[in-house]
Amino acid sequence: MTISIGPSGVTRDDVVAVARHAAPVSLSDAARGAIRRSAELIDAASASPTPVYGVSTGFGSLANTVIPADRREELQRALIRSHAAGMGPPVEDEVVRAMMLLRARTLAMGYSGVRPVVVETMLAMLNAGVVPPVYEHGSLGASGDLAPLAHVAMALIGEGDTATVTALAAAGIEPITLRAKEGLALINGTDGMLGMLVLAIADLDRILRTADIAAAMSVEALLGTDRAFAEDLMALRPHPGQTASAANLRRLLAGSAIVASHRVGDSRVQDAYSLRCAPQVNGAARDAVDNARRTADIELRSAIDNPTVLPDGRVESCGHFHGAPVALACDILAIASADVGAIAERRTDRLLDRTRSQGLPPFLVDDAGVNSGLMIVQYTQAAMVAENRRLAVPASVDTIPTSAMQEDHVSMGWAAARKLRRSVANLARIVACELVAAARGVEMRTPLAPSAATGAAVDALREAGVGGAGPDRWQAPELAAATDAVTSGAVLTAVEAAIGPLA
Repeated sequence: MTISIGPSGVTRDDVVAVARHAAPVSLSDAARGAIRRSAELIDAASASPTPVYGVSTGFGSLANTVIPADRREELQRALIRSHAAGMGPPVEDEVVRAMMLLRARTLAMGYSGVRPVVVETMLAMLNAGVVPPVYEHGSLGASGDLAPLAHVAMALIGEGDTATVTALAAAGIEPITLRAKEGLALINGTDGMLGMLVLAIADLDRILRTADIAAAMSVEALLGTDRAFAEDLMALRPHPGQTASAANLRRLLAGSAIVASHRVGDSRVQDAYSLRCAPQVNGAARDAVDNARRTADIELRSAIDNPTVLPDGRVESCGHFHGAPVALACDILAIASADVGAIAERRTDRLLDRTRSQGLPPFLVDDAGVNSGLMIVQYTQAAMVAENRRLAVPASVDTIPTSAMQEDHVSMGWAAARKLRRSVANLARIVACELVAAARGVEMRTPLAPSAATGAAVDALREAGVGGAGPDRWQAPELAAATDAVTSGAVLTAVEAAIGPLA
């Protein structure tokens, strides 16, 4: 399905479709008209004797340097060349594609002063699958993602990476010659960090529901109770995320013969926090995602540029390029990811410890001693939990002054988004480790039957290539298969097929 870019922006689903699934993109007639009107206003500003930032002046601390009219094309080209200063390994193609779409989206709103050909050329690159290399280091998140966007802009002007230039020629895409303001408009945005935030939200929506599934399986395997998740109890503290997570746990455990087997005569008064507080922790993370979703949705319909070309002809400097809203959202999600992973690891450890697992064999293996079972799975999981705690240290509270103190406070939004990606990837692996252990624990409760939902999760893992109990074997491929079952949604899909959609 073709994604049409109009003056009102795009949706999160649009970003995921283009970034991950190469959905084609087109420019609407309304957007093309808005772009033309804005470009005409820049033509007028460029002809004016009054200096206009980025149109007839230099940039940053050179804003007071007036540039002669005959050198303004050179000014825009030089800006792109000088700002394409990224270093380190290339970032993922899906991040670059999201960034390209989002930059085109801002330009299409008609507040940037570029010509339609600038946006059309960027969309042609997307549709042809031409993805310029963008590097890990270079953005401070103000003025936006300058260096990453400049590497994309280099391709637009037919310069930079040789393979990209060759691919453009093979696709029949002509480079553009930049006019006044166009170089600046191509790089003054939060598009890289916003793209990564949107992709993380999409991933967390799936992973957090799968984390509820893993928690339910652990409750079952550890002979925990579902009474702590009762609807009337949850109503006493009605955070939306907690309410949704607890509702999931009730449905996931409904009809479980394992849970029913110890309702009467169990001497334990209450479960450990890692079981009893699962909806509070997973729910708080859900609320953090909802907050990030609101931030992203506002950004996706915002014009992020500087200066901004207003309909009455004013060309005004502003601070919309500053990434603080996105940076804070990314940091909060990294914190949430770390906490969800931490509580999942505690349940895994409990499943493997014969002194706390309510009768399960050590490390979930029958011949313990000769065999180590899932002992080192928990080590691997713990290592990722520890890494996610380090990644939870906020980037958004940091700042380094740049551009001779003209840009004296920066957001570090790109850094916040980069570490969020690593944190979310780790969380998927951490949840996968819990699923591997909990599935084995549930099966060891035979002949007692699990619920329909958790039984479906176990079956999905087995179909994915994750084996059950038995002599020790090479663990890495099965952990990779379990992670794929989390990230692809295979476990979630199987459970929802059994009991309907989870909250």
